[in-house]
Order: sequence, then structure tokens, then C-alpha cells
Amino acid sequence: MGTYSKFEELPVWQKANELVTEIYKVTNNEAFKVDYGLKEQIRRAAVSISSNIAEGFERESKEEFIYFLYVARGSAGEVRSQLYVAKNLGYLLEEEFKRVNTLCESVSKQISGFIDYLKKTSIKGQKFISPGAKERQKFWEELKKYSKK
Repeated sequence: MGTYSKFEELPVWQKANELVTEIYKVTNNEAFKVDYGLKEQIRRAAVSISSNIAEGFERESKEEFIYFLYVARGSAGEVRSQLYVAKNLGYLLEEEFKRVNTLCESVSKQISGFIDYLKKTSIKGQKFISPGAKERQKFWEELKKYSKK
């Protein structure tokens, strides 16, 4: 059909999920074991990114989706800030920090682009469209085109 029917299909969610995996990997070292608070906070913030993208998608409203994307982007900023703390305390090697921080910046930019796209589209979202309507198909086709940019 060429449309997104699940949040797992969204490239922005996939990238955020990749970030969560990387955060868990880099915080699973010996240095982080002495700072349980930071370890858990950065993990929660990373999980929040993909979770908010998923929740916004499932709301089926453009306005609600945009709201949850803003929350996800805020969580990405939180992760980046915490990465600096971890680097400054010597919990991360410089190359680990650069790799994960770059990935996090990429997620933030992708979320921002997605927000900009959604703001410009005239379609309000799935829950405002009758099932089977051409507008629903158009919405998902536009969404898919955006994600390939």
C-alpha cells in the first residue's frame, strides 16, 4: 500500500531506537556502575525519545503527534547534556562520546524536520478522516515521501 501503518515503520522512530541501543551499550561499562543515577537517567531519557514518537503516532492526530515529537526532541537534548556529563567525568571515551552524540544530534534534526513537515501539511490526522477515505491514503503517502528526504 505504500503507507505507514505502524510507528515501527517510521525512519525517525527507527533512528531513535538505534540511539537507545547505543546508550544502553555505552552505559553498560564499569565506569557507569559507580554512578547509578546518571546511568539510569540517561537511559530513561533515551527511551523517552522513541516512546514519545510512538505515542504521538498512535494518537492519530497531527497536533498531538507534533506535541509528542517536541517532547521527544526535548528528551534528545537531555540525552546530549547527560552525554557531556558522562564524558567530563571520564565515564565515556572521547570516541564513544562523539559517536553517540552525533547519533543523538541526528535524531534531533530528524525530529525537527518531521515537525516542520507535519506543520505544513493540511491533513489533520487519521482520526479526523473516515476509514477508507482518499485523504487517509494521501496523508500516509505524504508522510512516506517526507521520510525519504
